[in-house]
Amino acid sequence: MRKFALGAAFVAAGITFQALPASADKLDDVLARLDKIEKNNAKLAGENAALRARINKRDDGAIRNATPAKPGATPVVATRTPTPPPALVAPEIDANGHAFFEHKKGNPLTFYTPGGEITGYGNIDLSVDDTTKALGGNINNNPVFTGPSEPFPAGNFGWMPAIASNSSFLGVRGFQRMSTLPFNFVYQLEVGFDVSNTPGARQSNANLSNSVNGSMFNRNTYIGFANPEWGAVKIGKTTTPYARSTGGFNPFSGEIGSMNVIMGNTGGDNRVEFGGRLDHSIWYESPTIGGFQWNLLFSPGQNRSTIDDNIAAGESDCTGGNDPTSGGLFPNGCNDGSFGNAVSANLSYTNGPFYATVAYERHFQVNRQSDISLLYGAGAANMTTFTLVNNCPLGTPGCFANATQLGVFNADVADEDALKIAALYTFSTKTTVGGIFERMHRYVSPLIEFQNERSRNGTWLFFTQELSPVDSFSGGWAHAFKAQGELGQHNTPFGTTPIPGTTSADGLFVMNNDNEADMLTANYKHKFGTNLTWYTAVAMTINGPSAHFDLGAGGHGVTTDCHSAWGATGGTNSDPHCWVGPTLAGVSTGLQWRF
Repeated sequence: MRKFALGAAFVAAGITFQALPASADKLDDVLARLDKIEKNNAKLAGENAALRARINKRDDGAIRNATPAKPGATPVVATRTPTPPPALVAPEIDANGHAFFEHKKGNPLTFYTPGGEITGYGNIDLSVDDTTKALGGNINNNPVFTGPSEPFPAGNFGWMPAIASNSSFLGVRGFQRMSTLPFNFVYQLEVGFDVSNTPGARQSNANLSNSVNGSMFNRNTYIGFANPEWGAVKIGKTTTPYARSTGGFNPFSGEIGSMNVIMGNTGGDNRVEFGGRLDHSIWYESPTIGGFQWNLLFSPGQNRSTIDDNIAAGESDCTGGNDPTSGGLFPNGCNDGSFGNAVSANLSYTNGPFYATVAYERHFQVNRQSDISLLYGAGAANMTTFTLVNNCPLGTPGCFANATQLGVFNADVADEDALKIAALYTFSTKTTVGGIFERMHRYVSPLIEFQNERSRNGTWLFFTQELSPVDSFSGGWAHAFKAQGELGQHNTPFGTTPIPGTTSADGLFVMNNDNEADMLTANYKHKFGTNLTWYTAVAMTINGPSAHFDLGAGGHGVTTDCHSAWGATGGTNSDPHCWVGPTLAGVSTGLQWRF
C-alpha cells in the first residue's frame, strides 16, 4: 500500500514538473507538496495498524466466547490469520549422515556423535534383608578358650533386618571413528553409587578403606583403540579377565548368596581376592575366531617398597583394598594383602548353547606380615615395619622374642595365584547348568605353611530354569575344601604343636585347619518388562569348626560376616573379634532396574 502511494506521489510530481515554470519558488512548492503526501501516507499506515489490532482482538474474543452450536445446527468457526512459523535451521550432518546427538533406532539410550556413538547404561539394585550370624545359636565355641575378653560374641549375633544398596552404577560408553586410522577410539566412564546409605569412606569394626562409592568414575573406566578384526587394547581400571570369564555362572550376583562368598575368596571373609577390579591396568581383548576368544591384563604394582607395604603410587588405598591403619594391625602399613604387579588372563570357547573357559590370575609379592606380628603379639601403634625389623631388639616387650619369629615374619611376603576351569550348557528346555573348579595357592616357605589358609580348592555348581518368559528359578552350591593351614581367629580350636619360635610354655599352638565350608542359595526372579526385575533370595553358609566364610561378599551392600560388636572402630584402635564355626543364614527381596 505504501509503495503504491509513494509511486502515485512521484507520478504527480512528474506531472507538476511538466506543467509549472522552472523557477526556485515553484521547486520549493513542489517539495512541500511531496513532504505533505509522505506524512499523509505515514498517518494512513498507522491507521491501518490500529485497525488490524482491533480486528485481531475481536477475533480472540469471539474464539473465547463462542456459544456452542445447537444440535443439528451448522457450526460457525471463529478464525484468525495464522502467524508464520520461524525459519528452521537445518541440523549439522556428519560424514555418516547423522546429526549430533541424533537418537539411534533400536536402543533407547544410544545417540550419534560426530563420527561415532555414545550409549548410557546403568543398574539400580535395592533389597530388604534379614540375616543371622548364628542360625540356631550354633557358635562353635572352643572348649579350651579362656581368653581375657569376650568369652561369647558381643552384641547381636542373631537375626537383624537391613536395607542394602547392591552393585548400583551409572555409566556411558562409546566410540569415535578415526578417519586416518584403521580402528576406533573407544571409551567408558562408570560410577558406582549407594541408594540407601550416604557415600563416604568405608569403615567397619574390622576394616577401614578410603575408597568412596560414588566418587567420579570409581568403577570400570577406560580409554583405548578397537578394531573388529584384531581386537581392542584398553587402559584404565576394570574387572579382571579372571573374574569376567565366569560372570554368566552367577545368577546370584550382588545378592547375599553370590558365588563370590567362596569362589575367588582365599581368606573366607568379605574381600574376594580373585574376583574384583584392578586399577592402573592395560589389557587386550581378542576378536572371536572360530568360537575362541581370549583376554590378557597386566597391572603394574606402582609400589616403591620392595615388600609392597606402601600405598601404590596414585592410589588412595593399599592394593587389595584397605587403609594402612585398618583393623588394628601392627605394624601400620599395607601388610594385610597388599601386592605388587598382577597378571590376569582367560581363554573361552563358545558354540551355540555351550560355553567353556579356563582362567588364571597371579598377584606378586603379597604382603601378609600383619598375620604374623598379630600371632606373636609384636608391634605397636605408629610402629613401621622398618622399625619393628631393624630397631626393635629381640626379646624386648613388643618385639619378636627370637630370630625364628623374625624369620617367620620376613617370610610372609609371597606370590598368590588362582586357576579355574568352567563350563555351562543351556538345554532346549531353557535349563542352564554350569560348574567351576578352582585352585588357589600361596607360595610360602615350609616354615610358615602352618598358617597358610590361602591355599585351597573350591567348586561351584548352579542351575537356572526359565519358568516363563518373565519368570525364572535358580539354585547354587559352593564348597570350600580344607586349606593347607589355619591362621586362627578369636575362638579357633588349636592342637598341641607349638608354632615356630615358641615352646609349649608360651601357649601358642598350631591351629586346627578344619576349615571346610558350604554355601547353599536359591532365588526366584520375575520381570516387570524389559528393565525391572523383582527377586527373592535365600542363602546359608555352613562353616566348619575353623572356617569363617560370610554372606554377601562380592557386591551385596550389607555383608554378614564372622565379627562381633567388640572393638568396632575399624581403624588403628580397632580390636575385631572373628568367631569361627557358625552357620550364617538370610533371606532377601529386592528390585533391580537395569538399562
